[in-house]
Amino acid sequence: MNAKKTQTPSINIGISASDREKIAHGLSALLADSYTLYLMTHNFHWNVTGPMFNTLHLMFMGQYTEQWNALDVIAERIRALGHPAPGTYKEFSRMSSISEVEGTPKATEMIRHLVDAQEATARTARELFPVVSAANDQPTADLLTQRLEVHEKTAWMLRSLLEE
Repeated sequence: MNAKKTQTPSINIGISASDREKIAHGLSALLADSYTLYLMTHNFHWNVTGPMFNTLHLMFMGQYTEQWNALDVIAERIRALGHPAPGTYKEFSRMSSISEVEGTPKATEMIRHLVDAQEATARTARELFPVVSAANDQPTADLLTQRLEVHEKTAWMLRSLLEE
């Protein structure tokens, strides 16, 4: 019995293979930043202490839950463009623009780290817009717009906690 080997059909969605590769690369960097931010936020949720404990514990939970859900959206867009999504700590560490935080900082320092990480993730998303725009890739542009709105708003809310 001969097993018929099927070949995966080529992708023909109106975006060149070269542009799809560039976009997938940029989205992989966004995924790495997003995962690093997710992990940092979840870590801080577990380890926050002090007078703002309840407020921050609940706020961080809302943030890491939103971030967790976003990871799948970003990874699935990479896959839709025909590329594998990164999925290991090693890959994320290599591609992320966010440095991991050592130890357990005080609550106010946690907030400062999260502001920096939210803003870094926003910058990574924004850097991809010229490539996405030139390729006429509206689904990725929509994804980036949604992520920018979340990261910029979250950074503002966290920054507000640092005001005297």
